[in-house]
This record gives sequence, C-alpha cells and structure tokens, in this order.
Amino acid sequence: MQASRRDVMWAVAASALVAAAGTWPLGAVMPAAGDPFAGVDPEMIDDLRLVKDMIVSAENLAAFRARPPAVKAHPVPEPVIAKAPLEVRMIPGLPGQPPVRTLIFDGAPGRKARGALIWIHGGGYVAGSAGIGAALRVAAQEQGWLIVSPEYRLAPEARFPASLADNYAALKWVHDNADTLGVDRRRIAVGGSSAGGGHSAMLAIAARDRGEIPVAFQVLIYPMLDDRTASSRPARPGTGQFIWTPQANRFGWASLLGQAPGGAGAPAGAVPARVASVKGLPPAFIGVGTLDLFYDEDIAYAEALTLAGIGVDLAVVPAAFHAFDGVAPAARASRAFTERWLRDLSMALAA
Repeated sequence: MQASRRDVMWAVAASALVAAAGTWPLGAVMPAAGDPFAGVDPEMIDDLRLVKDMIVSAENLAAFRARPPAVKAHPVPEPVIAKAPLEVRMIPGLPGQPPVRTLIFDGAPGRKARGALIWIHGGGYVAGSAGIGAALRVAAQEQGWLIVSPEYRLAPEARFPASLADNYAALKWVHDNADTLGVDRRRIAVGGSSAGGGHSAMLAIAARDRGEIPVAFQVLIYPMLDDRTASSRPARPGTGQFIWTPQANRFGWASLLGQAPGGAGAPAGAVPARVASVKGLPPAFIGVGTLDLFYDEDIAYAEALTLAGIGVDLAVVPAAFHAFDGVAPAARASRAFTERWLRDLSMALAA
C-alpha cells in the first residue's frame, strides 16, 4: 500500500497549517488544564500511565539501558510461533571493524529465493539490543522471510560511523551469502523503529551511495531522522511530552555525532534529514503519531521522498505518542498500524 503524492502532500500542507496556527497537532485533542493525558488516544492512556519517566543523560545512561520492560495495563497475548528458534551468530565486520553479533530468525529454513529483512533496534542511538518481535516473527513464518537483527555498537562509547558499519556489515553478509541463505538479492529490505528507523534510513542512503547492494524497501517506524529537532529548531508545541523528550533527543544525537546537535558540520551520512538528495532511495513506509517529537521531521522526509518520485506510504496516527504501538499494543490504532506496515513489507518482498 502506497500513498499517492497528493495524499502525502496533503498531510504535509495540513501539518504546516497547524504549525502556523500554533494549534495542537492534527487528530489530537487539546488537553484540559492539569491533565497531561487528555490529548492522548483514550485506549492508550492506561498503558502510558504505567511508563516510568526517566531522563536520559550521561549520568543515568547505565540505568536507562538496564530498565525493565514496562508493565502493560492491557497486555496482548503472545502469538504462537512454531518451530524456528532465534539464532545468535557472529558475522564478519567491514574491513578494519570488529565482528558483529546478530540475532537471526529464519521463517522457513530451506526455502529458496525468498525475502530478507535487516531489522535494526531502537534506543535513541544509546541503548537497546538486537531483537525481533513476535509479530514480525509470525509474519516471517507466514511469508518465509529471513530476518537479521545486528547488535550494533552504541553511542557514546562508539560514535558515528561505528553503528553504520555494523549495520552495513549485516546487510552485506545477507547479500553476499544470499545463495546459501536462500535469499533473493532483489528482495532485501531494511527497517526499524525510532533510532532503528533512523539507522535504517542511514543504511539505505549508504547502500545507495556505495552502489554495492540494492535495497528493496525501507520500514521507518517513527524514525529518528533530524538532529536539529529540539536543538536548532524548537519542538512543535504538544509533541515530545511522552517517552522521548527534547532533552533525550539532544543527548541521543550528541552521543552519536560527538558534537552538539543541530549545528553545522554534522558528519556526512549521519543525519538522514540532511542528505543532499534522496533520489534513488528505495520506497518506504513512514509512520508517526501526532504527539511524537519526530512528527514534523518524519512528515518532511516523506515529502522529500515523494517529491523525488519515490513511493511512500505515510501513516499519521492521531493522538499517538512516541513508541505508542509498543507501550499500548492492544489499542485499535496500534494494531492497525502494525498490520499496515507488515502488509506493506509483505507486498514489497513478494516474489
């Protein structure tokens, strides 16, 4: 499913009108005084209330990385995932780089000429670990995909381009070993959420620029694309209140870049929103909630791709905050969102 250019441009134009008017983002409800949750999708509020706030900083980074999963007010039963286990495998790094630990899920061992997905985890560039969610594993079994999730090096201990090198190594490993893995080299996608979406956009740009590996599709779920958000450009009023805040965003980007975000001289290839041209990039799914700090930058990236003639399915979810589908997976909007990007991915990787 791909949005038409008119649909994407309408969303962009409507976003600009909201910004000019200084009103609450489209689809959300202006919260009543004293109630910070009033603008949130009602089906997500109970789960959101259970998320404990934690400011991400150099002082508490270890605690942020070690935080336990949030308790769900409305848990979703885990789907039955038959047979194929998750496999841990070390793959070669790029020349001069260390090996990369990867997590692999083979949805159909022995199948030939099937699609593959490089799935990159989120965590603000400073946290998280390789992982492949249950919904994605179910889809991989249904479609026969191979999924590889790299354990890329985290910032600030490893600054850009260390993480890109690790992610590119995973992409290259799948491409170079496609015959052995049963993968069609024309059907390799990249994807991830939040910082994983940012890394996926970086990876798609690097693959285009190096000209070694064709990428069929990119799944950018509320991707972290622009270091200027909440640094040299103010955050849109009403966004970034939950989960990922302006302060967290500045810390995440500073950790990755090794310099203050939003300024001149960001390393080439590190900030997808600053790429000189998006021409030649693969089609994309881009999804974001109207309360997300990344709302404006994600819509702007969808616009840029669309203007370059690249197919985009832009999903704007009203009254949804950052990582809403993970925090409140039982909400109808979360379920519809997940079904939409999985459907897009299935179409992109179809024979």
